[in-house]
Amino acid sequence: MIVEERMRTYLNSLDRGNTPFLEALEAEALRDGVPIIRKEMQSFMKVMLSVMQPKRILEVGTAVGFSTLLMCEYGPEGVHIDTIENYEKRIPLAKENFKKAGRESQITLYEGDATEILKSLTGPYDLIFMDAAKAQYINWLPEVMRMMEKGSMLMSDNVLQEGNLIESHYLVERRDRTIYKRMREYLYTLKHEERLETSILPLGDGVSLSVMK
Repeated sequence: MIVEERMRTYLNSLDRGNTPFLEALEAEALRDGVPIIRKEMQSFMKVMLSVMQPKRILEVGTAVGFSTLLMCEYGPEGVHIDTIENYEKRIPLAKENFKKAGRESQITLYEGDATEILKSLTGPYDLIFMDAAKAQYINWLPEVMRMMEKGSMLMSDNVLQEGNLIESHYLVERRDRTIYKRMREYLYTLKHEERLETSILPLGDGVSLSVMK
């Protein structure tokens, strides 16, 4: 846990929530064990969408489409989102949710391995949201940066791994060591890449914001 649980609960209790459709979709996803962005990340994302007013968004990691639809709902009028999902069982659920929400025309869903799909996209994007396989963030970064221009923002979720990143390598479970190593490399790269200005926030499970200079 990065932020003390009582503080997190209190802050989330102040939230006004989302649209009825998104509230129902969130409840369904949590019931079915589908990972979606946390309450505090939802609130933060809505603020960033209001400030940035991005017209073109790329999302890596669709799941059932909750964050995609949140960005459609709280983004500017006319926003279009390209989103990538590799897990076959969730793709039809995402498509169904896009249709139910009446947002199909605003969303292009790419099915398959993000490593290959990213190579085929051209951009540029105003906002890129990474929320997929955490061990792959560092591998996707060169293609992601290729599709950014001055002022573009890269938002990466779940970068602090429940606080494990500050632990000794030897205290991390063996099965988690690859993610641990690659995520530390990813954050170091973001902070030392001269073309980016990056801030890392202990929000939710950690979020990094990187702006192309």
